[in-house]
Amino acid sequence: MELPVDHLEQDRVAGLLPSPDPIQLIDENGAVTSGDVAGVYELPPVQTLAEAYRRMVVGRRFDAEATALTRQGRLAVYPSSKGQEACQVGGVLALAEQDWLFPTYRDTMSLVMRGVDPVDALGLLRGDWHCGYDPMKERIAPQCTPLATHAPHAAGLAYAARRRGEDAVALAFIGDGGTSEGDFHEALNFAAVFNAPAVFLVQNNRYAISVPLSRQTAAPSLAYKGIGYGIRSEQIDGNDVAAVLAVLSEAMSHARSGHGPMLIEAHTYRIEAHTNADDAGRYRDPSETAMWVPRDPISRLERYLTGVGALDDQAVRRVQDEAEAFAEELRSRMGADPAVRPEEMFSHVLAEPTAQLRAQRETVRELVMRGD
Repeated sequence: MELPVDHLEQDRVAGLLPSPDPIQLIDENGAVTSGDVAGVYELPPVQTLAEAYRRMVVGRRFDAEATALTRQGRLAVYPSSKGQEACQVGGVLALAEQDWLFPTYRDTMSLVMRGVDPVDALGLLRGDWHCGYDPMKERIAPQCTPLATHAPHAAGLAYAARRRGEDAVALAFIGDGGTSEGDFHEALNFAAVFNAPAVFLVQNNRYAISVPLSRQTAAPSLAYKGIGYGIRSEQIDGNDVAAVLAVLSEAMSHARSGHGPMLIEAHTYRIEAHTNADDAGRYRDPSETAMWVPRDPISRLERYLTGVGALDDQAVRRVQDEAEAFAEELRSRMGADPAVRPEEMFSHVLAEPTAQLRAQRETVRELVMRGD
């Protein structure tokens, strides 16, 4: 017996599928690509891309300075996002003021590009405060070190915003390793079932510390992980900020207009080691890293902007000078020892401190007063 064909269901499933190849709008040489994405994902305005270029240059200089501060002992650790600037900046530029960002430990650059004071953004890695910034004020959740545990939080906040009638979308950054965690899948399922306005951006940089992507998944693309949950999915060239901006903007609009969540996989690469405590040479061939250098997101966009007359040598120098001044100020401020109050470690542990917490706080306060 031949079963009837549900063409509407076939069309719905087809609408969830990502593009067979990652969406790219500007290639490695800075040229606009030709393909079948015109009219679906349009090239962002030159002014927007010029601002993205400025932020990526400043962001990379911030990243380099933070890495140096780690070597100087000013930070306990720093996970570099060099090479992933298009995702960091493109993600932030796609956000509206009322939207929320849920970052991972590798996304400090995105915090700074969202407007968080760089010293506050490094507070967690410096170890001088619980989070370093006010999440409610900045509309940025605390940076998440455990893999993917923030994904259900993003889905939950998005659902709550919809229930309250608020015009807010939650954007969650996730690493490729995070897609192997149960929290990631629970978040996708919840967001899909309850039609939560959430967007999940997977920055696939090929390694979960030392574990290569081939040991993470057998799927043709991480973007396909959304289909089983009924989530529209897409994959993009994560080193092309134009593609990141175009697709993310569409995803945010998709979620904001009540069509549910969206999953995007950004193909990118982590140029530096996992952290300063990692020796990438033990699991990664240098020739692999060298292969990704020509795909650099900043030089790619610089070639495009120069080609269309939106950038010249003088403008490049101005941005570089701005980035250097930014790094110099950060270095100066981070060079000063922070004024700390040890008893503050008990703040914000619980809304109402228990008797045990209060006793511990008093003990610490007495030790400090005695100079112990």
